[in-house]
Amino acid sequence: MIKHSFPILTAEEAAAMIQNGETIGFSAFTPAGSAKAVPVALAARAKAEHTAGRPFKVGVLAGASTGPTIDGALAEADAISFRAPYQTNANLRKLINAGKVSYFDMHLSTLAQNVRYGFFGPLHWAVVEAADITAGGGVVLSSSVGASPTFLSQAEKIIIELNSHHPSGLFGMHDIFEPQDPPTRQEFHISHPSDRIGGPVCVVDPKKIVGVVLTDKPDEGRPLGSETDVTRRIGNHVAEFLVNEMRAGRIPKSFLPLQSGVGNIANSVLAALGASKEIPAFDVYTEVLQDSVVPLLENERVKFASTTALTLGPEMAEHVYGNLDFFHSRILMRPQEISNHPEIVRRLGVISMNTAIEIDLFGNVNSSHIMGRQMMNGIGGSGDFTRSAYLSVFSCPSTEKDGKISTVVPMVSHTDHSEHSVQVLVTEHGVADLRGKDPRQRAETVIENCADPAYREPLRDYIKMCKPGHEPIAFPACFEMHEKFVRDGDMRGVQWEGARA
Repeated sequence: MIKHSFPILTAEEAAAMIQNGETIGFSAFTPAGSAKAVPVALAARAKAEHTAGRPFKVGVLAGASTGPTIDGALAEADAISFRAPYQTNANLRKLINAGKVSYFDMHLSTLAQNVRYGFFGPLHWAVVEAADITAGGGVVLSSSVGASPTFLSQAEKIIIELNSHHPSGLFGMHDIFEPQDPPTRQEFHISHPSDRIGGPVCVVDPKKIVGVVLTDKPDEGRPLGSETDVTRRIGNHVAEFLVNEMRAGRIPKSFLPLQSGVGNIANSVLAALGASKEIPAFDVYTEVLQDSVVPLLENERVKFASTTALTLGPEMAEHVYGNLDFFHSRILMRPQEISNHPEIVRRLGVISMNTAIEIDLFGNVNSSHIMGRQMMNGIGGSGDFTRSAYLSVFSCPSTEKDGKISTVVPMVSHTDHSEHSVQVLVTEHGVADLRGKDPRQRAETVIENCADPAYREPLRDYIKMCKPGHEPIAFPACFEMHEKFVRDGDMRGVQWEGARA
């Protein structure tokens, strides 16, 4: 690490500077690159203030979800007044759904510009993890970029967590670029996932850095669960569908860049694509790089990966850090407003693959709410890619809760992605290609190819009872499956009697 002249602080000293009611931008995009010391100390301070009868809450911004040391610690201490734009922490989720934390669910590509536009009010602090720092205030970020460049440029004061666990050899793996805002914004010169448009460090005003907190902590990433028969079948369906698209000439023989969401299904899809003998080596242009991409890079099935975060399990993270000479020229980390930028996604012709909570008969997708009202995690970056993808794919198991919930319903209980953006739906039972189909044709292909056999007949009956119209909807029967689950804990045996078509 480079020597610098900034004050060295303990995490407690840094936390003591932050006041009740202030807004903080924390580095994190998933647990990758999360600040790890200051938020824990801030949570302890909040508890002490509450014990003394004094209020203490802060507004929390981060690139996406965070590690337990941010959302987990601060939620447990009841120290969050508002949170944006995405989260995955169980304790924070409970507070959001109880109305105790204001939560702003947003497309991730819009976060940084909304901070610059002042839509969140003043940003008082940036607390950002770094792998290195120069004497002049050049910050080498660690395992994610996220919105950190904008937090650093917009914050009134900055605290750097200098984490020696992240090697200084990460220098050069980041492409730091912050666009101008309208009306002077110009085009981004990216025509290939490996194109660089920025520099290797975040350049900040050194006068704003109030201190440096030294840490030596790994990211809090967890290895994903093992592949299941369901996720394997979904992955194979996606791979077979894309191969058929190549055979038909609808995807170039050289293939196109891929984007994949987070989770076990995403890993299974990527594994199936990597194993396909008909799909050539491809590029990845995505928001998170997961474990499954690493062996594909090593086996030269993935040529290059552009991302905003290395969202890796502990063992895989250490493997990458131990082989930086190999990965340095094959992985590039960008700010999330570039990794997720819809115009770039459209220009590159990215094939987007994301997961859903539920899907309906016409192609609408719910990716954020359980039974329409309970926030799960948020929309994340799925909308950024879906709206502009060359081909947009959503996948999910056909049932949940041992078959008590059908993820295929007459109408989604919450809409994140409309039928106008979604082209392909996939479950373990098959693929519903919605392109060139009207609503009734869409409903037929979704029922036959994606719904679980136990729910196909009730869904057919629902369509039959709908009166003529462009889109077959019967009120209030379109939500009867949800209502039955709320009443009985099981959607099976749904009845449509009394519906007003």
